[in-house]
Amino acid sequence: MLKHLPTEMKHDKPLTDKCYGSLPLVQMAQRFLSSGWMKVIPAPLVLLLTFHTAQAQDPELKSTVAPVIKTQDTTIRKLMEEVQRITDNDKQNSNAIQALLQGKEIDNITKYELIKNNIINASETYYLLNKKIIDLKSRTTTNNLDVFITSLNNPESKALGFSLSDRIVELVEKIILKNKSDKGEKNSKIVESTKSIINSPIFQSFTSLTPPLAIANSVMNFLHSVSVNNKQINQKSLQEFEKELNKYVVYYTALNDANQKFEYGLNFNKDQLSLLQDNLFDHLSFTATSLKFPAPQKGNQGLSQTMNEYFFDFKKEKVVDYFNQLEAKYTKNKRIDYESLLRENSSLKEVNNQLEDLVLQTKRFENLYNEYFTLLDSYYTKVNNSLKIAQDNGLADKSIIDTKQAEFRNLKTEAVGEIQASINIRELYSNTEKIKYRYRIF
Repeated sequence: MLKHLPTEMKHDKPLTDKCYGSLPLVQMAQRFLSSGWMKVIPAPLVLLLTFHTAQAQDPELKSTVAPVIKTQDTTIRKLMEEVQRITDNDKQNSNAIQALLQGKEIDNITKYELIKNNIINASETYYLLNKKIIDLKSRTTTNNLDVFITSLNNPESKALGFSLSDRIVELVEKIILKNKSDKGEKNSKIVESTKSIINSPIFQSFTSLTPPLAIANSVMNFLHSVSVNNKQINQKSLQEFEKELNKYVVYYTALNDANQKFEYGLNFNKDQLSLLQDNLFDHLSFTATSLKFPAPQKGNQGLSQTMNEYFFDFKKEKVVDYFNQLEAKYTKNKRIDYESLLRENSSLKEVNNQLEDLVLQTKRFENLYNEYFTLLDSYYTKVNNSLKIAQDNGLADKSIIDTKQAEFRNLKTEAVGEIQASINIRELYSNTEKIKYRYRIF
């Protein structure tokens, strides 16, 4: 049993707490713990090192645990690996943060360039849309086409080889008076009264749409009233006269219907264009105010004139200059602070996000533009139908009707080409397509 006791006890020497020298691993741990590495070593590793130190200084603890130490530098190597891992993580985090900051800067540049280009293109779109609205509102057909239709509807015109005024007088003399208009004072008075009705200033003051029908109706009422006191004018004569007169009435009714529907359609189209122009005015006012431009002001003059005058100041070149000044204001050390620019001019984002409404307005104009030509096509068909009625009722020869229909077709084609060239809808399309309105900025 004595061989297991410490040497001092074998020789009856008292135990002492004096340590004559530390083991090599203990010395290394002491130096390491006293150095500056403690500032960077994680707490678990410090505890581990402390444990090894205590173990080395306590022989009894050492004999109990008996760790296996392969080499003297194992602990330091692990500590160095941990320090390297922490350093690598710090570097990766730093790189990630820099990438995020750079990405944010690029994002701000992209947002700003999108807003800038959209608003500059929109300034040109405002001008073009207003110009084309005014042009389409001023359209009816064309002067040549208007003259053609007026001649067909004029009671004095012989565009189809006859004059309605002359034909009515001829029918009165032939059917009502039995070709005895020159015999008797009553007969001559009937003829003169008929001519007086036809030439009445009342009918001359009517629009070109209604005189033929008004004249025919007035003459019929006159003859019915005369027949009450004139035995020569019997019911059979009146019926025969009305039957012949109705051949002309049907033709003029069809022509009048075509004219009225076309005029109604044009008026509705103009009302819609006026409403569109009001909406354009409101949208332009919002954009101008957001860009710190003076807003357009409605006065006593018409909206078209107000808008035309406003575009002397609000135009593409001045909007470009506005953004140049804005960029100069936020330039520091030859670098634009896009983040501050966007933050302090947040209204630019709202202007950009409202541009979808402007694009929708251009599409509304496109619909009204196409509706105009639909109206013109319908009008062309109805006028041709009225000419066919004149031919079927024997009012005019087929050769004359064919000539008039060909003339009308050419005038209509000319009118369409003139309006298309004047408005140039493709110009509006091309400019509107430059506005990337689907990209909203928040």
